[in-house]
Amino acid sequence: MVTSRAFPDQQALLELANRYPEFDLASVETCLAFLDTTADVYEALDAHFARYGLSMGKFTLLMQLLQAPEQGLTPSDFAERAGVTRATITGLLDGLEREGWLRRQPYPSDRRMLSVQLTDKGQQLLSQMLPDHFCRTTGLMANLTTTEKKTLIKLLAKVRTGTPAMREP
Repeated sequence: MVTSRAFPDQQALLELANRYPEFDLASVETCLAFLDTTADVYEALDAHFARYGLSMGKFTLLMQLLQAPEQGLTPSDFAERAGVTRATITGLLDGLEREGWLRRQPYPSDRRMLSVQLTDKGQQLLSQMLPDHFCRTTGLMANLTTTEKKTLIKLLAKVRTGTPAMREP
């Protein structure tokens, strides 16, 4: 992933602002700071999950299973919840099943479908890692007050509403 660290320095940004009337220095600087922080958080999460032999995607699926009803979830359920393709989910499920953290079996009411359930080994993994995970998450946010955390959530929601500006033709 190329991060904003590869983008121009302050002087170059000022030159771009002088050259392009559409250039809003405050918006660009804010976006770059957001991208830098996002890259740092993703790197930290990757290192954290690697301690347990997981990726963020695999962890997300295990957490979905932890909260799943007794009959489990279908691969389609995972894909819909995560907003990714079934092929992506299949690859993640294959790795989790190889580790023995989940099992796939025919769905109770329709044997053409698969039900995915957490195994005892998967439960043990989560029981071992979640206290550490939650402590580290708290540490990640430790420098923010409760009010700042709530404000950040609201600000990020506002940023999210602007994403169509980058997507639309």
